[in-house]
Amino acid sequence: MDILINGQKADIILDNEQTVGDILAALEQWLGNSAPHTSRGSCASGHRVSGLSIDGEMAHTGSLEELFRRDIHSVKTLDIITSSLPQLIIESLLRVYQDIDEYENLGFDEKQRFREQWGESPQAQLLAEQLPELSEYCVTSFSGNGLSPRMLHAIIGERLREFQDPAGELDRTEPLVAEICARLEDLPLDIQTGKDSRAVETVQIFSNIAGKIFRIFNVLKAEGLSTEEIKVEEIPVSDYIGEFSAALKELLAAYEQRDAVLVGDLAEYELAPRLRGLYAAMRNPAESPA
Repeated sequence: MDILINGQKADIILDNEQTVGDILAALEQWLGNSAPHTSRGSCASGHRVSGLSIDGEMAHTGSLEELFRRDIHSVKTLDIITSSLPQLIIESLLRVYQDIDEYENLGFDEKQRFREQWGESPQAQLLAEQLPELSEYCVTSFSGNGLSPRMLHAIIGERLREFQDPAGELDRTEPLVAEICARLEDLPLDIQTGKDSRAVETVQIFSNIAGKIFRIFNVLKAEGLSTEEIKVEEIPVSDYIGEFSAALKELLAAYEQRDAVLVGDLAEYELAPRLRGLYAAMRNPAESPA
């Protein structure tokens, strides 16, 4: 039996596999854990099986269970189609876009059936696995107890931009980063002068922007951004992000405890410069501050 991956013959040695399902199970584990040097048409870490062709015939959803049980000795050519995890997430988010539009046009009883079936859809299962927070937004929105469909649509759109054009989305975030860093530096004065609502808003906005920067970093890394040589203040960027996350958690804890002095110090002297440094390193890796 010839095994192909994305149309190219793969150097795969079978061991104890007896069925097509056995081969796919072993391959899924390899795709998720390995990180080989790749070339055009080959597989890389973070890929998933997204299609299957047996002897030139594409498999369909209704026939998968039967095909998985098929003995490998009855197969001449097995062509396995893979997609990168970011590609699959983009496809899932686009489907959720369509789901939202469909949901809004349904009647009361139809919405009930929709929400009962939606959780079994491929897009719902992938979001639950890879983007659990976003998955929860969808579940509660479709149940009528969460975000409005319009708000959910906006959030899905933002996540789509982060996956489809991470570098462009990072560029568009620059004025937000500059503004929130300035507000962080003003936070001690806001607290001292009783501007509580502005202080609360600053902490919330900063948390959201920091989360967005972290998400974009992970997308860029998944797309092949080499992080090994990127340093911020002589610290490897991955370690820098770890320290940044720890400082953010400390800020949120201090905020919950209403420790105004610690909140102000962390915001002005830790988080504002850290956010600037991380953003600069991601925008211009070769020019990241030393």
